[in-house]
Amino acid sequence: MSGILRLSHVEVRVPDLELATAFYVEVVGLIETGRDRERVFLKAWDEHQHHSVILTEAPTYGLEHVGFKVERLDDLAHYESRLEAAGFPVKRLGRDEFVAGHGDAIRFRAPTGHLVELVYGMDQVGNMLPLTNPPPEPVGLVGMHPPRIDHVFLMAEDVDEATRFFTEVLDFRLAEQVLGDDGHRLVAFLERTHTPHDLAFVTGPQGGLHHFAFWVDDWNEVRRGADLCSYHGVEIDAGPTRHGATRGYGLYFFDPAGNRNEVYTGGYWVDPDSEPVTWTESEMGRAIFYYEGVVNQRFLTVHS
Repeated sequence: MSGILRLSHVEVRVPDLELATAFYVEVVGLIETGRDRERVFLKAWDEHQHHSVILTEAPTYGLEHVGFKVERLDDLAHYESRLEAAGFPVKRLGRDEFVAGHGDAIRFRAPTGHLVELVYGMDQVGNMLPLTNPPPEPVGLVGMHPPRIDHVFLMAEDVDEATRFFTEVLDFRLAEQVLGDDGHRLVAFLERTHTPHDLAFVTGPQGGLHHFAFWVDDWNEVRRGADLCSYHGVEIDAGPTRHGATRGYGLYFFDPAGNRNEVYTGGYWVDPDSEPVTWTESEMGRAIFYYEGVVNQRFLTVHS
């Protein structure tokens, strides 16, 4: 049983659907793959599946649900059984029930308050490159044009509880953590892809979204992302900078609704038997922003 492969998609709320779509297409450089009356579906250029970002029109901003891809259809039944045994009700979604091409899925509410989905068999629409003698990337990409979605960073009142649930029930592995002086986790970095994090939690409002991140290939692309934010008048939250935890490089910025994004690169390989890296509370500033050594209070909150 292979289980969860990686982050599949995020669905975020936006009050102005057309404005948000223009931002993610023209500034971030995602590709629109479909829409209905209340939603727009987007993907990064090197992703084969139908979508990795869903924009849903709503009065407020924030995370609607987060989805992870499983390798086999049988994985859905496996995790459905484990979730129900742990006391978490599960809803089955048949293929195309959520949206055409979405695949079979199960949905449940995690103890952190987040709506989570495991999905199998989303339609494959290709990455705009031929399978024989392809160029490095398609011609005509715009904006930051990241090749793929990378991770999601969520907020929860009890990071220890979040860590237990996602490691014990859903088989995530703990790669890094920030421990408070009282021994409780303040931040947890969880992985399924041998990278430092596919999913992370920081202490904060239950059910909150801190940010979701797109992978870029190197530091120059992070810097270029900052150039594009400045050119388009996009609010930069932090960076370009380096993280102590994950050893990655990142730039944080906000979409027009207030959802925090990141473009991210770097990191290291994590084996299943790797020991978690621990940061202490006194070094949390360097764990998050290694160069600056401090974290401003706004960065640890939901944007408002």
